[in-house]
Amino acid sequence: MTASPLAATGAETLTRTLRRVHRAVSDLRRGVPVLLEGDHPLLVLAAETAGAESLAEFASLGAERLVILFAPVRGAAVLRRPADGDAAVVAAILPKALVHPDALRGLADPTAKQPVTTGMTQVSAPPAAAAAIALAKLGRLLPAVLAVTPASVIGLADRALISVSPDDVLGYPAMEGAGLRVVASAQVPLKDAPHSRVVAFRAEGSAIEHLAIVIGQPETAEAPLVRIHSECFTGDLLGSMRCDCGEQLRGAIHRIAEHGDGIVLYLAQEGRGIGLVNKLRAYTLQDQGLDTMDANRVLGWGADERNFLVGANMLLALGIAKVRLLTNNPDKIAGLTACGVEVVGREAHAFAPNEVNDAYLATKAVRFGHMLD
Repeated sequence: MTASPLAATGAETLTRTLRRVHRAVSDLRRGVPVLLEGDHPLLVLAAETAGAESLAEFASLGAERLVILFAPVRGAAVLRRPADGDAAVVAAILPKALVHPDALRGLADPTAKQPVTTGMTQVSAPPAAAAAIALAKLGRLLPAVLAVTPASVIGLADRALISVSPDDVLGYPAMEGAGLRVVASAQVPLKDAPHSRVVAFRAEGSAIEHLAIVIGQPETAEAPLVRIHSECFTGDLLGSMRCDCGEQLRGAIHRIAEHGDGIVLYLAQEGRGIGLVNKLRAYTLQDQGLDTMDANRVLGWGADERNFLVGANMLLALGIAKVRLLTNNPDKIAGLTACGVEVVGREAHAFAPNEVNDAYLATKAVRFGHMLD
């Protein structure tokens, strides 16, 4: 049965949109300006990756003033004023003395050397500001973005800069889930689960792969045991004692294999979706006294930035619509349910503290609502 022309058109549109967003993310990571198009266009550049060349390109546009955009908590800290609970983005005029790569990285990163911020004046955020911050987050960059106001954006036609719709950037989490495709599958016998295969998923144009570790034949079970696991380089590979991720991953594989059939979804959403580099920055802030949640917020991120639609669509693609979920996190249950996967039961998955991660586990229970009892 062939797809209808309308369905094919929708798939082609999704593919084109995903490629454009991924190109914009890649350019922002490389220190290349990106244009947020629309009625209120905005040229943006990530503060973290802004180099002398890209800053010179901004200057060549003849801008009367540069604005820097922050996530609320970071913006409040830089401007030394209480955070506005209603503000999605904090904007400020950037003095010429701070238009320098080192100063910009300090403005973006609370763990770096902090520049003197005298002369920064808060202004109203432009209409595309939320999309600018979201684009930086998609690139796992610190959410601090240099912006040229619409009246100053001139002469862009000959600069070959990628342009992207703010709505497409803000709608990316749903599009990523919808655009996931199986790109590879192979038998991978594991020490604790010899009858296993690994299935790789990727959205069009993305460099990020999400993996499904399929143990036995879960598609034959009415409600197989499933674990959603966000990758953790430090815990999964290095055996870090700061978290319980390694124990959770290996424990899930062992438990599912004992049961016979199930899936571990290994999602590329390190550090609750903030990325490995930002997680290391958060560790630095935790060593200064903050807990996991507050460290993420000080960096400009939310408490949990993961997209569970990715996991739900992976399960549906594997023919699994009903699961028993191996988790302590009620948000995972709610997330899967909202995305069309029925959770018929929860299996607890807690591990004892090790004297290093005691406070981390306590934060998960008290502030994130994890069911660790």
